[in-house]
Amino acid sequence: MLLPRLGLVLLFSLLPCLAQNGDHAGEEQQAPAIAAKAPPAPPLTPAEALKTFKLQPGFHMELVASEPMIEDPVAVAFDPDGKIFVLEMRGFMRDADGNGQNDPLGRVTVLEDTDGDGEADKSHVFVDGLVMPRAIALVRGGLLVAEPPKLWFFRDTNGDGKADEKIEVSSDYGSQENPEHTSNGLMWGLDNWIYSANHTIRYRNINGTWEKGPTAFGGQWGISQDDYGRIFHNSNSDPLRADLIPSQYLARNPYFRATAGVNVQIERSLAVWPIRPNPGVNRGYQKGQLREDGTLATFTGACGPCIYRGDNFPSQYRGSAFLCEPTGNIIRSEQLTEKDGLVSGTNAFEHNEFLASTDERFRPVNLYTGPDGCLYVVDMYHGILQHRIYLTTYLRNQALSRGLQSPVNLGRIYRIVSDQKPGPAPHLSSASPAELVKALSNPNGWWRMTAQQLLVERNDAAVGPALEALARGSDAIPALHAMWTLDGMRQLKEAIVVNALSSRDPKLRVHALRLSEQFLRNAPMGELSKRVLALTSDSAAEVRWQLMMTLGEIQTADAEQAMLALLKNESSNVYLNEAALSGVSGRELQLIQKIVSGQAADGSLKPILLGLAKSVANHRNADMADQLLTIAVDRDPRIQATLLDGLLSLTPAATKGKEPPKTKPLHFKAEPAAFLKLHDVKSPEIERRVAKLDKFLIWPDKPGVPPEEIVKPLTKDEQARFDAGKELFTVTCAACHQPHGLGQEGLAPPIADSDWITGPPGRLIRIVINGVRGKINVKGRTYEMEMPPLGVFDNDQIAQVLTYVRREWGHTSSSVDTAFVNKVREQTVKREEAWTEGELSKIAE
Repeated sequence: MLLPRLGLVLLFSLLPCLAQNGDHAGEEQQAPAIAAKAPPAPPLTPAEALKTFKLQPGFHMELVASEPMIEDPVAVAFDPDGKIFVLEMRGFMRDADGNGQNDPLGRVTVLEDTDGDGEADKSHVFVDGLVMPRAIALVRGGLLVAEPPKLWFFRDTNGDGKADEKIEVSSDYGSQENPEHTSNGLMWGLDNWIYSANHTIRYRNINGTWEKGPTAFGGQWGISQDDYGRIFHNSNSDPLRADLIPSQYLARNPYFRATAGVNVQIERSLAVWPIRPNPGVNRGYQKGQLREDGTLATFTGACGPCIYRGDNFPSQYRGSAFLCEPTGNIIRSEQLTEKDGLVSGTNAFEHNEFLASTDERFRPVNLYTGPDGCLYVVDMYHGILQHRIYLTTYLRNQALSRGLQSPVNLGRIYRIVSDQKPGPAPHLSSASPAELVKALSNPNGWWRMTAQQLLVERNDAAVGPALEALARGSDAIPALHAMWTLDGMRQLKEAIVVNALSSRDPKLRVHALRLSEQFLRNAPMGELSKRVLALTSDSAAEVRWQLMMTLGEIQTADAEQAMLALLKNESSNVYLNEAALSGVSGRELQLIQKIVSGQAADGSLKPILLGLAKSVANHRNADMADQLLTIAVDRDPRIQATLLDGLLSLTPAATKGKEPPKTKPLHFKAEPAAFLKLHDVKSPEIERRVAKLDKFLIWPDKPGVPPEEIVKPLTKDEQARFDAGKELFTVTCAACHQPHGLGQEGLAPPIADSDWITGPPGRLIRIVINGVRGKINVKGRTYEMEMPPLGVFDNDQIAQVLTYVRREWGHTSSSVDTAFVNKVREQTVKREEAWTEGELSKIAE
């Protein structure tokens, strides 16, 4: 006889269950009392599930497709005629142990609505035999499919509806080791690049050739963009962030870690408002994770953001953000507001949600604006949502006691419809060039983006005049699409950009500045340059912000003067300062000299001066440091203090009660004459800085300095490993840790001069194989962020990249050989979870 459900809960809570990967050492996982009172969560039919939804007035939910037509859907893509390509991750958590994850169960199914009622009535499999596929995108008559670590391009060449051609686009698209933290998304951006979440590479196809470009790492699962191409993403406990500027700008200067404008937190409140108890969340036993009534209190599974760009919802929703919280069985609507180019968001329904369900198995994981203007919901309809790597004993017991581990292979796609009739089905695959140009003015963003993509891919020169006419129009959004379409077709003319620079719409002026750069690089002194420089007095803050980034591309004396003029007017504007610093790599000393020699010597440009000095310091080049000290001599003490503070940025401050971390000194060939002169400055503030800097600067025969360490040179084999490792680091690790090893604020800690790099190599090997999680102290600062394992590396490659980082940036540590990596891997072969600082600190070899 079956035990009552309460008895099962108690039984599972008392079982001496083996510790799970997600358990934290020493943490007591006492289930809250409400867990035993959770309502049943049986699998519901789609018709039954529809009755569990509570939507805001004026909306209703419609079923588009369900099992057995689709199973475990995680992403969709609409083709130009409205057919839906559905990505099915059928290998995900088929039981509480994750068995079958590496089986080739994934597939892409194509859905078709032949009678126009909104529900799919025809389907076929386009490609199958995939292992844990994560993302899809329709491109150039084929389909990009992410099957980590591979990114494939599939095509149906014989018209039978099934892919028969498979081309590798990339071999480093994430990894299979940690499905919760690896690349996904594949979104065609306004600038005609394909972007991903959780990834540092963007892609595009030019005349059949795939190209790669850098982009910032952002988000965990899901990616979206607004009408102006700004990218939105999130992570499980951080509901909405955005790149308000193109992230590649801030990567221009490898010696300054600019972050302002990228990965900006849009929503600060983490509160959620489900309508059913949610004890089945991974940390449900922790105080504050559940409210007294058992409902989820804060985001713990935020994912699948979507900026609504359709035309079915009322106008106040246009440009709003929608996002999923599958652990709370809700969909959030975020009202976005903008001022001076900065965006913030708030819950559109205070203490309420746009959509909530009483069905615990409702797992919305992705959202999309559809061709009909409706909001499409991808419901994985899966009992266990947490991957085994993070599954706690508490959550495992929750799942087993309430039968959430089965059945599997379910899944639904819904569309949320307003009281207004959905829009018509598209037929863009057969549309004429003129019809596609007209579609760039469609009120639905899906139509505009699809038409733009088709025009770029077809690249019909005859359509140029029509696009130019649209680009010169007064309607900003169609004009934006027209300009970026021309750019994607390599047909954009300078005159179109000049015209847009005079637009009344600041968004159009912003994009015109971006598009002007390709012309300014070749002709930085022409009429276009004059128009660009005239925007230093533009009334819109977002235009001045973009102007600062564009000026960094011109690199002329006039451009530098314009940069300084902007900064002098808004000296405390962190966005302008960092935008400027990102574009002056290699010119820092030149600009410092110009600032201290000009009218700005009064200290009004202190923020940019400090940033420039820090950038010089980050080069760790004694000759450059000597030049900086020389500039500081005979200057106003305020300027001297700022320049010395820049150099001192390399010396980490002491933590209260602790000695400051050891810092590798800066070696000079001889005592810097300028530094000797600074010793004579009669100012307590300068004396204090000089004394501190004196401990950091060394030269031969300096009293109290021990003889310089004799570094054992690398052997021929070790040098080969170093060279191979440098190449690997550049294409994989440098996107986060940067080529200079200084890391990125909010993303990756520094590895140059870090004890984690120069210490026992066994620690590094373990981090590469399994990743690291939780709090970790690096150079006197505590970071708390997840580093996923680098499963794309084999043992030889691990030895190569670690040999490189242990001998680069002045490091003198021993190389790492493959035999030692083999040994460590054998010792840790059964481990799946990431390491913690406490565990790694015990590793001595």
